[in-house]
Amino acid sequence: MNPPRVLIRRPLLSDEAEVLALRHRSREFLERWEPIPPPGRDLFSTDGFAAWVEHAHTDQRRRFVICRASDGVIMGQASLNEIIRGPLQQAFLGYWIAEEFAGKGYMTEALPLVLRVAFQGLGLHRVEANIQPHNAPSIALAKKVGFRKEGYSPKYLEIRGQWSDHERWAILAEEFLAKYGPGTT
Repeated sequence: MNPPRVLIRRPLLSDEAEVLALRHRSREFLERWEPIPPPGRDLFSTDGFAAWVEHAHTDQRRRFVICRASDGVIMGQASLNEIIRGPLQQAFLGYWIAEEFAGKGYMTEALPLVLRVAFQGLGLHRVEANIQPHNAPSIALAKKVGFRKEGYSPKYLEIRGQWSDHERWAILAEEFLAKYGPGTT
């Protein structure tokens, strides 16, 4: 078995210069898929970054930077958002990877690490990812990691000022464990 190429960790304020430079280099690549952030939440700004880190580890959210294991270089981010407890036990998965690291399998290795935290660390039952239908790489990634398509949501999310259709993809804890087996978080 090959050694892991990625690791995930909680973002730190000291990551600011690296993350902002990464986002700026990939701005065009990333922005077409992302909502316009509310005032003060733009990840491309210093204020936005501080708020992003401050809210990275709460009852409602877990954010992770995705790093190359060999040297710790930050390549992207993944998050478990809107964590819902009670009888649902669900979160919504969000993720991005910088253009220079896209298509190399890094996110395919990172997402199971995030899902292990969701299912074994947080005890969630279900994780949902909502993906624009024309985002073929993201749909391929969801399939490869073990998500299954559940449905279609017209005008689900406002992206760059336009209401955008999304496909709903999900994975359950038992589906994850059947694919990846028990492990540690």
